[in-house]
Amino acid sequence: MTRPRLLFLSLGGTITMLPDAGGGIAPKLGAAELVASVPELAGVAEVEAHSPYRLPSPSLEPGQLVEVAKRIEDGFAAGFDGAVVIQGTDTIEESAFLLDLLVADDKPVVVTGAMRGADAPGADGPANLLAAARVAASPEARGLGTLAVLNYDIHAARFVQKSHTALPSAFASPLAGPIGVVAEGRPRFYARVPRMPGLPSYGGPPRPVALLKWAMGEDGRLLGALPGLGYAGAVVEAMGAGHVPAEAAPLLGELALRMPVVLATRAMAGPVFTRTYGYAGSEIDLLGRGLIPAGFLSGLKARLLLGLALRGGGGQSTAAAAFANYR
Repeated sequence: MTRPRLLFLSLGGTITMLPDAGGGIAPKLGAAELVASVPELAGVAEVEAHSPYRLPSPSLEPGQLVEVAKRIEDGFAAGFDGAVVIQGTDTIEESAFLLDLLVADDKPVVVTGAMRGADAPGADGPANLLAAARVAASPEARGLGTLAVLNYDIHAARFVQKSHTALPSAFASPLAGPIGVVAEGRPRFYARVPRMPGLPSYGGPPRPVALLKWAMGEDGRLLGALPGLGYAGAVVEAMGAGHVPAEAAPLLGELALRMPVVLATRAMAGPVFTRTYGYAGSEIDLLGRGLIPAGFLSGLKARLLLGLALRGGGGQSTAAAAFANYR
């Protein structure tokens, strides 16, 4: 029986980190070394491993993930059956969502990492790599878009969030839960999510988009400065179902006349409302002033979608169309 061909791309992260002379741990290992550390991978697939970057994930940039998406698409065109992207956990929820938007093929793309360094007792990297490979090699994973696989859970990219700073079980999908699990050496899928419309990987990196979280007593004095700072759009993580103080609503309306402004929620899960609350600063008020509802997307993911949608000079109507499927 022919083994599947998997493309492994390592970007760095805790899974690659070993003690550094300067103190603490830092990225050291490449993709080939990671693969060699898990002999069981040979029984899952034929693996080709590359290390485009060796960075802690806070230093990854969206433009680099666009290049990773292109490499995956080229790999699929060359005959690979799936791809595994290895990186730090701090930005996995963003990277996975970017790849979900950019890689159009139905072949599986799986993002994984580790919460513990490679030399730590109970290091979770090898188990996560093996589980990710098993999902990427699985025919049942086709058509599900990009997945995040950690601690044996299988998450859809649009839902996954990092929910803890230390535990191996740090990743959750508060809105929908994991869609499957890797158990007894094979993926088991409990739900299938439809693909959302994607955006081309060849369109370049996302445009710069500001992300603001609204707090009690915030008056919005920063809003007027955003256009002059080079931002093409903004995402506001508002309170509750999409609410800000009454005095801030006109300021957001003025900003929406100058750039697309997306209304998200700072809550962990749940959609932004569109037609329930009618007071000044409520979602009805803000949408009437031109803000675009983010639907169920978190502020982090709404920022990436807006940035991609605005490539090529798109404006308000382009941005609104991009979010219509997430309501």
